[in-house]
Amino acid sequence: MEFDRSAGVLLHITSLPAPYGIGDLGQSALDFIDWTARAGLTWWQMLPLGPAADAAPARINDPYSSQSSWAGSPLYLSLHELVKVGDLKNQDIASYKVDGSKINYLAVTRSRQKLFKLAAKNFFLKQNRTTKQVFTSFCRKEAHWLDDWALFSAAKEVFLNKPWWEWPIDFKQRNKRALTLFSKEYQDIIQVAKYIQFRWFEQWARLKAYAKKKGVGLIGDVPIYCAADSVDVWAAPKMFKLRADGQPRAVAGVPPDYFSRDGQLWGTPVYDWAANARDGFRWWIWRLKGYLRTVDVARVDHFRGFEAYWEIPFPAKNARKGKWVKGPGHAFFAAVRKALGEVPLIAEDLGFITGAVNELRAKWELPGMRVTQFAFSGNPRNCHLPMWHETNSVAYTGTHDNETSLGWYKNARKEIKEHFRFYTGSDGKTPHTDLLKFTFSSVARLAVVPVQDVLGLDNRARVNTPGQHTGLYRWKLKQGQLSLASADTLRYLAERYARVPGLQKKQWV
Repeated sequence: MEFDRSAGVLLHITSLPAPYGIGDLGQSALDFIDWTARAGLTWWQMLPLGPAADAAPARINDPYSSQSSWAGSPLYLSLHELVKVGDLKNQDIASYKVDGSKINYLAVTRSRQKLFKLAAKNFFLKQNRTTKQVFTSFCRKEAHWLDDWALFSAAKEVFLNKPWWEWPIDFKQRNKRALTLFSKEYQDIIQVAKYIQFRWFEQWARLKAYAKKKGVGLIGDVPIYCAADSVDVWAAPKMFKLRADGQPRAVAGVPPDYFSRDGQLWGTPVYDWAANARDGFRWWIWRLKGYLRTVDVARVDHFRGFEAYWEIPFPAKNARKGKWVKGPGHAFFAAVRKALGEVPLIAEDLGFITGAVNELRAKWELPGMRVTQFAFSGNPRNCHLPMWHETNSVAYTGTHDNETSLGWYKNARKEIKEHFRFYTGSDGKTPHTDLLKFTFSSVARLAVVPVQDVLGLDNRARVNTPGQHTGLYRWKLKQGQLSLASADTLRYLAERYARVPGLQKKQWV
């Protein structure tokens, strides 16, 4: 796929300035779409939307370790919208108002669990014929994933949040009779899980329709791997390399490098690609098709894993003892193309990239990524310098894994700063704006900038630090922090670099 020359903004749902402790799908999301459109941007990029796995408390908030490839995270549900539809009252949510720039995931999770049970109870008590039909229709239409998700959610609650491989044997092995009896006994809990997804997709549909009306496309994110303790692995264990007890035989990560002598140990089970291939990659095709109903374009995280991936024996303390294993390569994308046609994907091709990875991406005409923070090594052939960008690529100042551009510049070595000032003409006073302009000047059709770089925020607004396992994804905007003036300034820059709709084809004299 190829983009028109355009620009976008990177901000995760959780970082929106919502009043109840965490960003959500309510009014603040619609306001952000208004801000994006005013800024002349045509894309809003966000991180994965699924419920983060909570088997490891330190990683409870990591959107790249999800319990489901299909379900939406309950934490993103807007409490205000639940009040509007009559499932909650204002007094039910009044005491949960929290302002500030850091998310307390434990507090937010506990409050939502309590409120969603109350909201579901009210919904079912007040149901009329119309709402019952709409809910029943949703459950029937989405049954192919919703039934498993609701069962999984209920079992997590009943079995005290233990990972699925520690459940009783009948549940671990998905004995049909045991699951049927469980469904009857815990129907109330299962219905709450279905209610949450019903309201989630209702709120998401409103957001997506509003974005379309405003001319803003949505770019989502597909993690290449699933959490070990996820409904995906529980429901389709043959697609993964698992031991007989359900735990992984091998897990994913990346090898040691300049930044990390131990590498990165992600802990997510790797795929049994031979089993996937024998099944015609149907599980993955089903996954992509489902996600692309939700967003307009999907960034595929860790694209290089489709060519070869770092496989680490389980258990392991770090990623040092891993090895490179061949991925499915062209056969995978041929199967996807045959089943779905040309799908709108962005390949995250950062890190250790070989010629084979580049050839795979080019063969299937997927736009790759370039990050201008990485451009100032002193090598004039550095592929992250805008003069070497491909037109069919996406240029970023930084991603969710990077420092903010202001924080990056402050921490950069002297020679990096010198290269930066040479290439950008910056005097170092507003490095975030200078890097943004440098990125917008790229020949890449799409340029994306994190909100933190628009506002010139330092590393206190950093979202993620690869290899770190605590304090991640906690930053959020404060009410009023995203001003109309910042949108107008960004629009001016987008116009000057011909990234606003309608300006791409004009001839300037």
